[in-house]
Amino acid sequence: MNLLRSYISNFLSRKGSYVFLATIFARLFSFLAAWFALKLVPNKELGVVLFAYNIILFIIPISGLGLHQSFLRYGALLTTNEEKNSLFLYVLKKGLFVSLLLITLISIGALFIDFQFPNTKVYLILLSFIIIPSFLLEIIKAQLRLNHDNKKFAYTEITQSILLLINVIVLSYFFTEIGYAIALVISPIFTSLLFIKKIGINFKLKIKSNIIDLTFWKYGFFASLSNVVTQLLFVIDILLIGYLLSNTEMVTNYRYISLIPFSLLFLPRVFIATDFVAFTEKIYDKNYIKEYIKSYMLLFLLVSIFLLVISYFFGGFLLTLLDDNFAKYTSTFFIMMLGVSGIFIFRGLFGNLLSSIGKANVNYYIAIIALILNIISNYYLIPKYGIKGAAITSAVLMWLTGLLSFVCFKILYKKALLKVAYTSSSAPKLL
Repeated sequence: MNLLRSYISNFLSRKGSYVFLATIFARLFSFLAAWFALKLVPNKELGVVLFAYNIILFIIPISGLGLHQSFLRYGALLTTNEEKNSLFLYVLKKGLFVSLLLITLISIGALFIDFQFPNTKVYLILLSFIIIPSFLLEIIKAQLRLNHDNKKFAYTEITQSILLLINVIVLSYFFTEIGYAIALVISPIFTSLLFIKKIGINFKLKIKSNIIDLTFWKYGFFASLSNVVTQLLFVIDILLIGYLLSNTEMVTNYRYISLIPFSLLFLPRVFIATDFVAFTEKIYDKNYIKEYIKSYMLLFLLVSIFLLVISYFFGGFLLTLLDDNFAKYTSTFFIMMLGVSGIFIFRGLFGNLLSSIGKANVNYYIAIIALILNIISNYYLIPKYGIKGAAITSAVLMWLTGLLSFVCFKILYKKALLKVAYTSSSAPKLL
């Protein structure tokens, strides 16, 4: 228990409570923004905007070719503020250029695609401009985390959500669907403008960083691709249920039954978001990493046991809070909770530790393997067991990807430590 107490104490000392509360409030405000949009914008027109927006959501992780991911990881390994400052300026310049290029490609591509819904091209082009402020906001958040200022990092999350809510209400009220689309674009712009002066960057500094090479770019690219494929993993079940069962009611049932389990995934993300820079800075301290792993796994083992007990005994009651008809899917709900515990205990931790040692490409390969197995397994299990088959597939893959991440990290971490022990060069050059 001393181990657990120490872990939570360290989490709180790094302002993890601010990140936790900001995440909760950000989700609440985002929900309210979606609810107001539903009330203020006609359903048909709102559907077109959301269709285009969901396309952009899949592209946003690769904005700037993932350089914000490289900045966070490699920046944590730098020792001076001047070096971090220089790296920020490099990432800002190159990332904005790549993001602008990406917007151009999307806009040109949209002109040549015959979408089934009217005005999709217009909204896709308009919403593609989210890519630049989203990238800018991500590197601002990364800089705050590198400064160990998790408090301001938390404020960026909640500020963006509040601005989104206000903008959606005002612009949707006066300009309906086009107002909603504009609100989505300008909210990260306003947030970035509010916080860019708070990160302490000297924009006149011209020191060249010595860690920028092809490996730096590859890391961010694979980290962003991994995020895209991971997002697709959460969507593919619903797509296959609709395709294989040809029953939109089953799609709705699965979407809402999985709502609670998937919503709980914010818990490990809060801890990792708070601690990533801290354990990356000490990634070659074997004893520190070993203690961190033991503490994290103990905490989320206990959390998983608690949630599994609740879902086993009270799953039916929780589902009836959504809809009385969902009570018959209690076993499917429990299977989903069982799968989520695999992410809690293994995947959330070791996936990020792999990123910390510079092996974001391994996360991508694991996600691709999971995506292929997901499709193959669901083609067999969904027709046979319905939405329970989809839940079984997801649960097994959550554990499988977690265990694969664990094994890969154990192997690659030993090699990384041997390289550091063998050479006098700095870690960033090696990895």
